[in-house]
Amino acid sequence: MKNKLPLLAALALAALAQAPAHAGDHGRSVALLPMYVQECGSCHAPFPPGLLPAESWQRLMNDLPRHFGTDASVDAATQKALNVWLTAYAGSGKRARTAPPEDRITRGDWFVREHREVPAAAWKRASIKSAANCSACHEGAAQGMYDEHSIRIPR
Repeated sequence: MKNKLPLLAALALAALAQAPAHAGDHGRSVALLPMYVQECGSCHAPFPPGLLPAESWQRLMNDLPRHFGTDASVDAATQKALNVWLTAYAGSGKRARTAPPEDRITRGDWFVREHREVPAAAWKRASIKSAANCSACHEGAAQGMYDEHSIRIPR
């Protein structure tokens, strides 16, 4: 069987061409790539790619065996396809102008500013656990929707 890498890269590029781009509350947003939701969303919210600059996504994708203390490795073809998609839709505006410390979305200036009203104790609640658990407060996080008008901070 021939190498699957060119086929998956072509599929990722086709998805890029078909993904509807639209303005959202996080800058340019896109429909989430199903492969991305499946692979990355199985462990955490599938963060919109516009929340990190391309260089952050590249570092994260190139270090999947040590992804924030977890082995998040995927096969080479999947890694390539995800990297193509993430860097194509990476942020470049005010929310992702520079890479946040450790490439953590939750440590970026924009994230910290947007969440400054959330009490520190809220992040420690069993129903939230951490700032990376977006779906605890944002009901549409799994679909990449973070509308500030539909936030519900659990007790």
